[in-house]
Amino acid sequence: MNHAFVLAARESSDDSLLPADGPAVNTAIFAGFVLITLFLVYRVSSRRSTTADYFAAGGSFTGAQNGMALSGDFLSAASFLGIAGAIAVHGYDGFLYSIGFLVAWLINLLLIAERMRNTGRFTMGDVLSFRMRKRPVRAAAAVSTLAITFVYMIAQMAGAGGLVALLLDVHSTGGQAIVIAVVGVIMVLYVLVGGMKGTTWVQIVKAGLLFLCVGMMTIFLIGKFGYNPSKLLVYAAENNPNGRDIFAPGVQYGLSAMTRLDFVSLSLALVLGVGGLPHVLMRFYTVPNAKEARRSVVWAVWTMSAFYLCTLIIGFGAAALVGTPTILDAPGGENSAAPLLAYEVGGTFLLGIVAAVAFATILAVVAGLTLTASASFAHDIYANLIKDGNADSDRVVRVARYTALGIGGVSILGGIAVNGQNIAFLVGLAFAFAASANLSTLLYSLFWRRFNTAGTLWGIYSGLASCLVLVVLSPVVSGAPDSIFPGMDFALFPLRNPGIVSIPISFLFAAIGTLLSTEKPDADKQDEMEVRALTGIGADKG
Repeated sequence: MNHAFVLAARESSDDSLLPADGPAVNTAIFAGFVLITLFLVYRVSSRRSTTADYFAAGGSFTGAQNGMALSGDFLSAASFLGIAGAIAVHGYDGFLYSIGFLVAWLINLLLIAERMRNTGRFTMGDVLSFRMRKRPVRAAAAVSTLAITFVYMIAQMAGAGGLVALLLDVHSTGGQAIVIAVVGVIMVLYVLVGGMKGTTWVQIVKAGLLFLCVGMMTIFLIGKFGYNPSKLLVYAAENNPNGRDIFAPGVQYGLSAMTRLDFVSLSLALVLGVGGLPHVLMRFYTVPNAKEARRSVVWAVWTMSAFYLCTLIIGFGAAALVGTPTILDAPGGENSAAPLLAYEVGGTFLLGIVAAVAFATILAVVAGLTLTASASFAHDIYANLIKDGNADSDRVVRVARYTALGIGGVSILGGIAVNGQNIAFLVGLAFAFAASANLSTLLYSLFWRRFNTAGTLWGIYSGLASCLVLVVLSPVVSGAPDSIFPGMDFALFPLRNPGIVSIPISFLFAAIGTLLSTEKPDADKQDEMEVRALTGIGADKG
């Protein structure tokens, strides 16, 4: 097999993994994607947007379209580059991430999608406050939404800096900061110009490109081994220091009992967190009825299943053709597996497509996050708290756009600040926040008639607080060589992800707060919510 490109990556004086014309090709393809999608966003956007248009695209998307958009919104750069690299290096243990992400969607399919679509209008706060005291619950829901989306967005923005070093051969801190700023400006343009409708189409296009990219890589890769997957796996084992152990559990998470416990904690956060991610929940309002909301999740599950099967082949293919040691030595470490493999099987052209898809992935995800955060502030805080539900629709949309500008600026600064730091934990932390603060209160609100305002507030704030405290006291922040502050040690909590502790705390405190409260439940509102959640009667009233 030809390893000239791999050897060049090792021997290059500037640690570049790209051929000489690689950065130019990647930049051109990425610029073309941005121009095309900005034109698309402009064409599909409404010149005068109501809140329903701006926040939920007027419920105009079909289940299939929204399912593709859900895939585009959910599949981040970590899914594309990170999982393929984890499989290439750790084998079976790396693929466990994919299984966790897919299982998580069953919660949305079976418990949340239909009831969420029927009960709310634009945000999670609509559901939580339906039969509670609206002001404190909407405030708590907005705080939770903004905290989760900010953490998730910072990880994506900082990931843009890492991808620049990997794919455009920009290694200076200033150069990466400029690209983070460019990504932030583009995502804000998507949201300002297109609202939910424009952002949804960006996510659909991005999902299509992503599936085309991984499909091409998978077909080219299997073809190199005579369409014999067994032969590919044999070569993968031969080029991985762990040999055939990569086909069984334990390479990454079998070293100690604490390591396995940490993986269980991360798995809980990933599996339960999807049901509480605000930008995922908001997508259920872009379809006309509950049936289409369920179809959205079915489409998302099938498309993501195909994607993760392709990443399984791509990961083992990278180990087979490139070799695990070379992947780990390249800039970006595990994240370099897919780009290295793309050049190996498809040359500069396929590498350019991988670069464009990687950037498109970041743009689509952060655009969805920005829209969710701005909608939560404008709808929950401005329209319902400050204006007490009497705000003009045009004014609410204007506030949302101003909020998107502010969020974009803060996320750019945050992404630059954490660029080069240990940011992998941020995505897992966002999932842990979502599972702890949002999932418990959503499920209790939808299924427990006695659940009340006190329980909602206890659940949200205990989940947020316990997550934050446990992460600050974990090896993620101090006490380990890869910590944010490696020279300090105040790591009192041994696990890197707090989900195994913070998620039960949230469910428990929400129940305790409910049982200890003397607040009398509103029986009429409970009946209305139950009928509406199950049948959709009255859902169009808002």
